[in-house]
Formats: sequence, C-alpha cells, structure tokens
Amino acid sequence: MNIISYHELRKISPQKARELVRKVFESNNKNVSKTAKILGVSRHTVRRAVYGPLEDKSKKPKSSPKKLSSELENFIVEESKKTGFRYRRLSFYLLRKYGIKISENTIKSILRRNSVARKTKRTKKGERSLYDYETLIPFSEFQLDTKHLLDKESLPKEVYEHMKRYNLPCYEWNIIDVATRTRFTAYSYELSSAFGFMFISLVALWLRTHNVRNIIKIRLDNGAEFCGGSERKLKQWNEMLSFLGVELNPIPPKAKHLMGIIENSHRADDEYFLMIHAERCKTKDEFIQRAQKWQDTWNFFRPHNGKGMNGRTPFEKFIASKSLVSSHIFQFPTLLLEDIMKKVGTFYSLFCNKFGGKYVFTTYLKKFFVYKIKDDHHQIFVVIFNNKPY
Repeated sequence: MNIISYHELRKISPQKARELVRKVFESNNKNVSKTAKILGVSRHTVRRAVYGPLEDKSKKPKSSPKKLSSELENFIVEESKKTGFRYRRLSFYLLRKYGIKISENTIKSILRRNSVARKTKRTKKGERSLYDYETLIPFSEFQLDTKHLLDKESLPKEVYEHMKRYNLPCYEWNIIDVATRTRFTAYSYELSSAFGFMFISLVALWLRTHNVRNIIKIRLDNGAEFCGGSERKLKQWNEMLSFLGVELNPIPPKAKHLMGIIENSHRADDEYFLMIHAERCKTKDEFIQRAQKWQDTWNFFRPHNGKGMNGRTPFEKFIASKSLVSSHIFQFPTLLLEDIMKKVGTFYSLFCNKFGGKYVFTTYLKKFFVYKIKDDHHQIFVVIFNNKPY
C-alpha cells in the first residue's frame, strides 16, 4: 500500500491536503503540535488548514505603486504591434521618440501579459558567411545600395504623409564598408545613373584622400541608378573608375542575400532615424542636418552585433584594426546630390577627358589633384591638396 505524504498530496490537490490536516487534527484532540509532527509540516500550516479556507489565497499584491497605468500599457502594446519591435528595440524607440523611459524587463512583461506575438523570419539552413571577416581589412570591400524613403509599408502613415507634405528627400544613397560597418550616405529627390556615378566617385575620392591604398571593391545590384544590368555600361564605368582603383561587382539577378549587410541597415534607418526624426524636419536642410547626426551616431556610437563586430562601433573596430588610414575618414559629409550637381555638374567629364592618365582634377574640392603612379606590380595614389601632399 502506497502512503502519500502531505506535500505530495498538496501537489495533486491543495484542498484534499487541507482536508487531510483537518481529519488528523480532529482525531488527535485538536492538538496542533501533534498534528504537525505526524504530517511533517509546521504548526502554521496546520492552523492555516484548520482555521482558513480550503482554497489557496490569491498571490496578487494588494497594491502596486510602481505599476504602469493602463493607458500607458495599452500605448506600449499599440506601438509594439505598429512597429513590430520587441522589448529591447521598443524601449530605445520610446525613449528616442517620446522621451518615455521604460526598462526592457517591464516592456517584456507587458508584451507577455498582453500576448503580443513575436514576428519571426525563417532562414535557410547551412548558410555561409559572405566574407572572410577575420582577414578582411578596413575599406577594401563595400556594399552599395539605394533606399526609397517614401515607403508606405515600412513607415507609419503619419511619418509618410509628413515627408510627402514637406517635400523631403525621397532617396538615400548608402555605401557600407564590410569590415568596420562604416557608412557613407547621400540623399536625392530622383534616381539616375548620373547620381550613381557621382556618389561612387565622391566616396572613392574621399577614401583616396584619407590614405586608403588598396583596391576598392564595391558590390551593388543591377538597378537602373547604377549599370542597370548592361555589360557595356558596367565595362565603361569600371574603365573610368579604375583610375581611382575602384572595381564594381554587380550581384546576379535575384541574389539579394549577397547584400545582407546593407539591406539590414535599411531597417535601422526606418526604426532609429525616419520614424523618430523625419516628423521634426520641415525643410531639406533640417533633414540633411539630422541625417548627418544619424550617420555620425552610426559610425561613432552605435554598437553592431554582426559577424566580426562583437558589439563594437565602426570607429572602435577601425581603431582595433590599427589601420594606417586617417581617422578623419569618418567625417564624410552627408550630401544632397542635386546641390552637388548644380555646382559642379556630372562627374563623367572628369574621367572622359584625356589627360594622359596621370591626374584628374575636380572642382568639388579646389586645388585637389590625384596622381596615379603605376608599374608592373603596384599602383600608388598620391593626393595633392593646396599644392601639398595630403
């Protein structure tokens, strides 16, 4: 015959366990100490079973002075459903946009209590890294893409309508260094190959000015703003940009996974820049100023958890690499490409003119020359700024 103890019986049914205490209590002349000794429980447990109700009491606290109001809790649930953010991103988002400071654990409890489902994405098994991140040197491999800012699917309706009403820039040009995640950005109102060539040239000149000596390999898609899938145009661009040591490598059709680093940055632009700051801008100048601050935040202060980064910022990763590239490379100005075109025109003429292949002149920076010295094994770029080596 199996004998069940009080504690085992309580796990099955608390009511039956307290009924057992009462029976033992009555059969032992209502002696609390003797009942407790027989059942192996405390005297307080015996008194609770005898003089209290058979059911368990509610464990809900009588007062919660630190509990959030129901209005604020409903607001957090609505923002989570609207943005799709979980507790960590949502905590940062509420602080940046509304100035509401709520801990991640509190938001996690609210989402769990209100059964807010997590949005998940399936990934393919056996995926391999796109690059050898351990041996990759800074500013050698890049990913280039454009982003359509007026996107109804990624932006809240009020942000979309605000950007449209005040005629803010519609497109973002973004190039990211794979090794450090450093980004260089520009904006425009239209997409065109003239802007694409201009942006690539500006970034390449900026890199060469700051002592980037290696070949610059840029991975890009086949959009009309670049080579548009034309082999003739790609060959022409590579020939002209080879003067700056730039090599363009378009991805195959339907291979967006090869642009994973820059594609992921687009979501960060929506979450931490457009959703928060776009509504505060009423002119293009205000927008460009805030875009400059966002680029600086990305490069200097925002930690990255991607492969090879280990939670470091791009600037920290650059310093750890002990590269000889100038640290001023991180001060790239965020530009509006229409303004550059009005002042200097397209950049095609800089590469189409025949100067004997020794130098190229641009009016973007006055008295700025790039000299290319090439032999059988090496090519060296010497930058002259204001008649002095830079």
